[in-house]
Amino acid sequence: MSSTHYHWIGDELRIQLRVSPRASRDQVGDLMGDRLKISITAPPVDGEANDYLIRYLAKEFGVARSQVSVVQGQTNRNKTLSILAPSTLPVAFLISRD
Repeated sequence: MSSTHYHWIGDELRIQLRVSPRASRDQVGDLMGDRLKISITAPPVDGEANDYLIRYLAKEFGVARSQVSVVQGQTNRNKTLSILAPSTLPVAFLISRD
C-alpha cells in the first residue's frame, strides 16, 4: 500500500496535513487527496493552532517539540510538517485509507 501524505528524507518524516482548528476534540481523520485530515481544539488565532499542533504531534511521535516544525503552510490549513527522528510511529498517521 503506497501513501502520498508522508515521506522520509533520511531520518526526517515529512507529513502533509489538512488541519481543522476549533474542533470539539483532537482526532486524526481520513485522507483528503494527498493530505491527512487532523482536527485540533485550538483556535486559529495568533499561531495558537500551529503551536498546539506541534505539541500534539511531538507527544504522538515521542519527540521534543523542537523536533517538530511547520515546513510549509504557516498560515494555511494545508500544512507540511517535519518530524525529526520520531521514536514512535502512530499507525493512525501513517496508514493509507484508500
